[in-house]
Amino acid sequence: MRTTDEGPDRGTDGGPTGLQSFAVLLRRMNSEFNRITHEFAQSQGLHPTDVQALVAILDGVPGEEGGAMTPGRLREQLDLTSGAVTACLDRLERAGHIRRVRDSSDRRVVHLHYAAPAKHVARDFFRPLAAGTEAARRRFDENELRVVVRFLETMNDELGQLRRTEPRP
Repeated sequence: MRTTDEGPDRGTDGGPTGLQSFAVLLRRMNSEFNRITHEFAQSQGLHPTDVQALVAILDGVPGEEGGAMTPGRLREQLDLTSGAVTACLDRLERAGHIRRVRDSSDRRVVHLHYAAPAKHVARDFFRPLAAGTEAARRRFDENELRVVVRFLETMNDELGQLRRTEPRP
């Protein structure tokens, strides 16, 4: 019985569960997501960064249940300047993708909301991706899916830690 994380099953070699295999598969998946994102951006007359902003607005504030996105939080999450965020939000608002809503208790705070009609546009565009995801999910049993979810959550946590600890140039 193996008690270490090294070796052909869990190590950094080229085996099916090795680091190299994971790196290749994650890059391929990321490339496909980027391709789809660019196609959506082009179809809507947007910049790919605008689509990243839309996703962030849709998902809300990480770690806060139902937390509405604000321009400041979006700036931090996307690592953009204030001017770049303002230009992005202006484009998204003009295109009908978002609404800016002032907080009723503190008018200085602006909440960003994904506009309902734009959600329908995105849902229609991404329907094939959702169908493909569901087809892939159906190939795994519940226990396997729990492991996949655990891996993805852990991977996102690790990437988030890198984001917070890497020095900025």
